[in-house]
Amino acid sequence: MSNPLPPLVAERLRALRERPIDPTEKGFGPLAAATAARLAAARPGLHAAGFTYPLLTLRESALANNIEAMAAYCDRAGVALAPHGKTAMSPELAARQLAHGAWGITVATVGQLRTYRAFGFPRLLLANELVDEAGIAWLAAELTADPGFEAYCYVDSTDGVAILDRVLSHLPGHLPGHLPAGRRLGVLVEIGHADGRTGCRTDAQALDVAKAAATTGTLRVAGVAGYEGSIGAGSQAERLGLIAAFCRRLRGLAEALPAETGPAETGPAETGPAAGGSAPGGEFIVTAGGSAYFDVVTRELTAGGTAGMTVILRSGAYVTHDHGHYGSVSPARRGAPDAPALRPALELWAQVLSRPEPGLALLGAGRRDVGFDAGLPVPLRAVRRGAPDGLSGLSGEVTELNDQHAYLRLDSETALAPGDVVCLGISHPCTTLDKWRVIPVVSDDGRVIDAVHAFF
Repeated sequence: MSNPLPPLVAERLRALRERPIDPTEKGFGPLAAATAARLAAARPGLHAAGFTYPLLTLRESALANNIEAMAAYCDRAGVALAPHGKTAMSPELAARQLAHGAWGITVATVGQLRTYRAFGFPRLLLANELVDEAGIAWLAAELTADPGFEAYCYVDSTDGVAILDRVLSHLPGHLPGHLPAGRRLGVLVEIGHADGRTGCRTDAQALDVAKAAATTGTLRVAGVAGYEGSIGAGSQAERLGLIAAFCRRLRGLAEALPAETGPAETGPAETGPAAGGSAPGGEFIVTAGGSAYFDVVTRELTAGGTAGMTVILRSGAYVTHDHGHYGSVSPARRGAPDAPALRPALELWAQVLSRPEPGLALLGAGRRDVGFDAGLPVPLRAVRRGAPDGLSGLSGEVTELNDQHAYLRLDSETALAPGDVVCLGISHPCTTLDKWRVIPVVSDDGRVIDAVHAFF
């Protein structure tokens, strides 16, 4: 599957590929004139190209597998995918997901929305409440400037509705109660759960919020949303049961709210997908789904059919997967039927700095380089100094991280010496990727074939 990219996205990505990588980027110091395009043309060996360590890389075969496998899964299940762009904040990766049929890109903040918008992405879902008055005004200006731009955000309170309506109703030079050119901003009523994050705690509250939004002249109720990943329980079976019940509640609201709020009024300037309202064809959006339990979300939100609604998953971490957290809780690991087989794509390379004790190696990578909130890095293999093409397996355990050091406990007889390079798998990609701004993409034979940018 390969869909053409929107022209503006393609144009701005071409310019990004030719942008020189700043020598201050981690690992790129000696490669001052490098660009993604030049690296792709030269295909240097990873450990012979002049990179310094530590260095985070992306394995191309795993990336391609994950993007294609998730797209195929969604297609079979009859759901759309708006991958969460906060995971990598990479326009290159988001564009690959669009090319494989993604409905749009999800973001978590107005700053992230502005970043993807700067690269021309035409449909963005802000999976969060928007109460930033400057951000609301900027979004309205974007909707005014580009009739082809489609945006959504969440609401979970009448206060939030009032803030959006007040700012959108008093933009200079526009009629009170209307976005420019008669457009209205599509909002999704968010539900939550006890001790969770944002979202209406009761269905009655969700109905009140939806009715409040429907009575404005600036907003339209485009659907409902929730996030199941923050639901906790004593056992996996209990958690899966609670997640399923949460999704059934979300589905019930998606079926009930249109009748309660009535159809959104539309004028000539509001028809079509650019109106910023419901999904193409006027369907009501129902969206949930992280990267751990999207199988349960898919099953529950499609139960009974999807006529009149567009079910959208917002999984993000699947694109790189990991060797730890997601590797242990993913649908495939749990044996879910028809689950996509995802592969870890992120690898952190760190040099051995010291062997101060027989069973200890100190590596030159730490909390400034790799996530540690959902598990410590996992040693995978090593490259001996002076033999960049020779890889060997490695057993051991990272037991502690400092800012710039990892404590690798291993057998005292392990032939690992200062200057050797250790490849580490990661746990929780979100808190690893946000420590890097340019990441080499590597082939299975150890060649650098591209680079992607992360705009954190």
